[in-house]
Amino acid sequence: MDLHFGDSKPTDEERAAVDALLGPPESSWEGGDRSDADLRWARGGRAARDRRDLLLPGLHALNDRVGWISEGGLDYLCRRLTVPPSEAYGVATFYAMFSVRPRPATVLHVCTDLACTAAGAPKLCEAVEARLGPEPGVKVERSPCLGLCERAPAALVVRAGEDAAGATTDGGAPRATAVSAPATPDTVVRAALAPENAPEEPAAALAVPQAPDPGLLLLGRVGTVDPADLDDYRAHGGYTALRRAFSLGPAGVIREVTDSGLLGRGGAAFPTGRKWQATASQPDRPHYLVCNADESEPGTFKDRVLMEGDPYALVEAMTIAAYATGARHGYLYLRGEYPRALERMEHAIAQARARGLLGDDILGQGLSFDIEIRRGAGAYICGEETALFNSIEGFRGEPRSKPPFPVEKGLFGKPTVANNVETLVNVVPVLTLGAQAYAAIGTGASTGPKLFCVSGSVDRPGVYELPFGATLGELLELAGVRDGLRAVLLGGAAGGFVRPDELDVPLTFEGTRTAGTTLGSGVVMAFDDTVPLPRLLLRIAEFFRDESCGQCVPCRVGTVRQEEALHRIAERTGADAAADITLLREVGRAMRDASICGLGQTAWNAVESAIDRLGAYE
Repeated sequence: MDLHFGDSKPTDEERAAVDALLGPPESSWEGGDRSDADLRWARGGRAARDRRDLLLPGLHALNDRVGWISEGGLDYLCRRLTVPPSEAYGVATFYAMFSVRPRPATVLHVCTDLACTAAGAPKLCEAVEARLGPEPGVKVERSPCLGLCERAPAALVVRAGEDAAGATTDGGAPRATAVSAPATPDTVVRAALAPENAPEEPAAALAVPQAPDPGLLLLGRVGTVDPADLDDYRAHGGYTALRRAFSLGPAGVIREVTDSGLLGRGGAAFPTGRKWQATASQPDRPHYLVCNADESEPGTFKDRVLMEGDPYALVEAMTIAAYATGARHGYLYLRGEYPRALERMEHAIAQARARGLLGDDILGQGLSFDIEIRRGAGAYICGEETALFNSIEGFRGEPRSKPPFPVEKGLFGKPTVANNVETLVNVVPVLTLGAQAYAAIGTGASTGPKLFCVSGSVDRPGVYELPFGATLGELLELAGVRDGLRAVLLGGAAGGFVRPDELDVPLTFEGTRTAGTTLGSGVVMAFDDTVPLPRLLLRIAEFFRDESCGQCVPCRVGTVRQEEALHRIAERTGADAAADITLLREVGRAMRDASICGLGQTAWNAVESAIDRLGAYE
């Protein structure tokens, strides 16, 4: 393997950042000092290449410490992992949160996606850019959805530096993050210039308008239980489900989950019990468990609220899933734009490990299982499970062709069960209530409770928990929909619009399919007549163009053509727009039929529904 290392050298800060993750280099072959022994043999080889999965954490280490990834820093990381620099460069440039060009230590991400655009994000950006002017220490970036839709408009500040409190080795400021939401020019500028002094984020319970309500199965502890206190979690029923799982045995747990009718909550609605059974029955070892917490669908923020408000529930649920499927190691792939969720989950995992609830011989039952957090870095496509596997393994987050399916060959080529946060957290009430009682909630085909992320033109945006079968109108009434409702977007950017006279749509997987739309991950975004619909459609097209991984032609080219056509007809209607609408339909069909993964297959959905159901360009 020709690595083609360059002559650039890492700075002391970059070397320290990589060494803090990987340990000091053992030889000059890894970038250390040359010794006589290094002249006789090369160390590293297969053992170093087997650590390629540390490439993404290594890129984070460099970016976190310095603010960008230099050629010298990347070269040093590649030497340590025996990764060709050309491949590592391809990985580093794949993610929006990394930069391979010099930039200030402080980056201000201002969300310009759907909910924030409707709440005035474009004007906020202009005001912030005018206030900061040529500020040398801050770079302003217009960002896709930050997962803070209930507090739109939103901004996230990330300042590079050393993790430990105090100054960095060169006397700079320590690493810090700050969220400003709902954001004003004043709050955003203050946070950008001094993120360590920004006000603390509001409690997660404020994102749950129904809280505190102990009757809620998934959100009942949010706002009631201290998310940092393991004893408080156990006092409110925590780890009862895991103890029942041990009494049932792995096969009994899978049978219970299957009988409950639990369907995946990520949008595909695949039966969870069938996925677990298929993984558990694979003779190949080891098995892996992956929790997909990279919710990047515009309008989605339920997983963030669960991790911030009830982190131990996810740890317990992952432990149950690992016990049932024979996994000994789990990965929590957590969205890079969620600093507080990261902090809460790191603390919860550390506490569970210290108390014998993770690690070897959990609760004396012979189960060995632990959880490792991997941070995403701003790539919507990594929400697709096989792209997520590639990301963890240290490759570009591009989807894989199926078959083989993940239950056969997933992470590291081994049987893998992948579920999102909401799906896993549902396992806790399945085991505490029992399969029959859980299945009695909702409808026959869509059982249990469902979380809905409501934002846009409503008085009480947030995460709502309702049993499957409630109507869209009932949900919007709870959220206080405003007068002048023009359209509701279900399922996010990959979903579809419905009209104000279609609010009797039942919120079930089968009900939304019958109505010609999709439930998706539970996004419900309301827009009144003050929001320009063509501008929203153009933003959706821009989102898919930016987020396409570029691997397949239908999506790589189709998303660009879709955006170009929408630009041309932004101010035209009727006969003037007819030719481009015809082109949009042809491109949309090609993307839907021929794209490798769901991104390209659904990139046309919202635009199509706006044209057909709302008459967007009539």
